[in-house]
Amino acid sequence: MKLWKEFKEFAMRGSVIDLAIGVIIGSAFGKIVSSLVADVIMPPIGLLISGINFTDLKLVLKPAEMVNDVQTPAVTLNYGNFLQVAFDFLIVAFVIFLLIKGINNFLKKKEEKPVPEATAQPSKEEILLTEIRDILKEK
Repeated sequence: MKLWKEFKEFAMRGSVIDLAIGVIIGSAFGKIVSSLVADVIMPPIGLLISGINFTDLKLVLKPAEMVNDVQTPAVTLNYGNFLQVAFDFLIVAFVIFLLIKGINNFLKKKEEKPVPEATAQPSKEEILLTEIRDILKEK
């Protein structure tokens, strides 16, 4: 029972719950960015490069063969899929960068609100000490 109690304390700690919420929101955000890439960004890029779909790009290492009425699949190097995933990553990383930069700028502006300071007048003691110093310098 002690092990269960320790696990319960660990699982209910705020940082674990925050992490779980972050993972859930991150996966939903990932779906949004994937849709942005697949449905908004890639069609114009595909149009610019003559309608080529990146995921269809591949290098055939060994073509498909028909042996005794059984077709063996082709061996391909699917570099197009790699390019698509790499492009998705770059867009996700850039969007996250912009999001973090925007949040940091917002927080920085919020913290940097100028506080009007009253011009501090020297105390009577400081004035007297300054006068004594000036008199001693003259002598």
